Amino acid sequence: MSWFRRHPTATAYLLLAPGIAYLAIFYLYPTLQMFLVSLWTGTVEAGYQLTFNFGIYPQALAQYSDHFLRSLLYGAIATLLTFLIGFPLAYFIAFRGGRYKSLLLFLVIAPFFTSFLLRTLSWRIIFADQGLALGPLKDLDLLPEEFRLTATPSAVIAGITYNFLPFMTLPLYVALERIPPNLLEAAEDLYAGTWQRFRRVTLPLALPGVFAGTLLTFIPAMGDFVNAELLGSPQSQMIGNVIQARFLRVSDYPTGAALSFILMAAILVGVFIYARVVGTEELTGGTS
Repeated sequence: MSWFRRHPTATAYLLLAPGIAYLAIFYLYPTLQMFLVSLWTGTVEAGYQLTFNFGIYPQALAQYSDHFLRSLLYGAIATLLTFLIGFPLAYFIAFRGGRYKSLLLFLVIAPFFTSFLLRTLSWRIIFADQGLALGPLKDLDLLPEEFRLTATPSAVIAGITYNFLPFMTLPLYVALERIPPNLLEAAEDLYAGTWQRFRRVTLPLALPGVFAGTLLTFIPAMGDFVNAELLGSPQSQMIGNVIQARFLRVSDYPTGAALSFILMAAILVGVFIYARVVGTEELTGGTS
C-alpha cells in the first residue's frame, strides 16, 4: 500500500489500464479495421483488396446525401420533441413527485425492460391501418379509409421520440433534482414571477441536463434504422437503413464502412460545435 501512496500518478494509470485496454481492443481496433475496409475495392465474389480508395467517401456522400439530411432532420425533430415532453415530465417528478418519485422514475424507464424491437413493433401493430387505434374510427366512418399513420415520416419521428424519451428525461431529472429549493424561494421572495423564475433560475441550472439529454438522444437517433424500417416507407429511409443494407443485403462493405465513418465524423463535428456554443466548461463549473 505504501508504494501506491508514493506513486499516485502510476496508481491512477494502473486503475485506468483495464478500461483503456477494453476500449483499445473492442473499439479502437474494430474502428481501425472498419476504416481499412472502407478503402477496399472489389466484390464479394472476386475478393477485396486494400487499394486506399479514398474516392469512395465523396462518392458515397454524394449518392446518399438525401439520407444524411433526412437523418439529421428526423433526429433533430425527435430530439426537440423529447425535450418538450421530457422537461415538464422531469420537472414534475423533481419538484412535485414527493414520495412517488421512485415510482414515477420506474415508469419512465419501464419501457427499457422490453426489447427496442418489440416496442417499435407494438407501435406498428397498434397504429396499423386497421389496428387498435385506427380500425374502430374507420369502421365508424370518423376517418377516411385511405388515412394512415404508419409508413409516414411522422410515424418514424414519433417512434424515435418514444423510444429515446427516457434518455432525455433522466438527465433532465438529475439536473432539476439538484437545484436547491431555497434558490427558487429566494427568487419568489424577490417578486420573480413563475416565468422569470424558470428563465433565470431553473433553466440555467438545468442546462447540464439539457446538454447531456440532447447528446444521449440525438446521437443514437441519427444512426437509428429500426424505426424507419418498421414504421416508415422507402421514401423515409434514414442513413442507418442504407448502412445496414450495404453490409447485410448488398454486401458492399466499402460503401457501408465509408458511410459509417462519414456519419461518425458528422456527429463528432456537430457535438464539438454544440459543445462550443453551449459552453461545456461553464456547465461543469470549469473556468476558461
